Amino acid sequence: MARTVNRISRFNITSLALGLAFLYLPIVILVIYSFNASRLVTVWGGWSLRWYHEFFNDRAMLDAAWMSLRVGAVSATLATLLGTLAAVGLARGERFKGRALFSGMLYSPLVMPEVISGLSLLLLFVALDAERGFWTVTVAHTTLTMCFVTVVVQSRLTSLDRCLEEAAMDLGCDPVRAFLFATLPLIVPAIAAGWMLAFTLSLDDVVIASFTTGPGSATLPIRIYSEVRLGVKPEINAICTMVIALIAVLIVVASFASKLSSARGESAAPL
Repeated sequence: MARTVNRISRFNITSLALGLAFLYLPIVILVIYSFNASRLVTVWGGWSLRWYHEFFNDRAMLDAAWMSLRVGAVSATLATLLGTLAAVGLARGERFKGRALFSGMLYSPLVMPEVISGLSLLLLFVALDAERGFWTVTVAHTTLTMCFVTVVVQSRLTSLDRCLEEAAMDLGCDPVRAFLFATLPLIVPAIAAGWMLAFTLSLDDVVIASFTTGPGSATLPIRIYSEVRLGVKPEINAICTMVIALIAVLIVVASFASKLSSARGESAAPL
């Protein structure tokens, strides 16, 4: 029996190692070659920070990175605000007429191909005669990420006991103040996790941004894609490494925020 357990354990460890290698070995190689001194991406020429220096001297890349950060921050903030309100309406609202339609329209971007979403938004902006640039990309990313925020926040709201708000209202609070002082502090970590998820998705998007961007407003992923089509430069490895590091930090922070929200939700859940 012990041998069977050991065999299963070894098999599981081997499978896990192969799976992690398949997922992360290309990323590890990219990070290592971002410190390559050689101009050829496939030839190792020693350790160097040359290509990071090249990136910080590349004005076009810096402008694209600043554009991505601005779009990500603004769209994530708008998506968090709208997504939180939608989650409150679904989790705390009564069975209002059209709830099923509202839920379907809210969650449709989760399953809809990005090409269709991008083309639809492009046709909308053309019909409105809107100049494509920062705000069109921001609106598009807000539309894309709002549903993810709603899922995160709604899952926390449904795990909380409504008796907390009812007790606050019994003590003299109106519904708005009861939500602000009793419920909102418990879901703040979930809201923060939703913001970070929305920011990461915006920073990563290429398809929708390529439909809705205009001259002089290219985001960093679009700039990288246009550069890669002409050949991979070592500078691209350095840029991608910095993006990976930023996203990794956001994921770690979001994970801690989600765990904190889950712990508070369990403590506030009905027994």
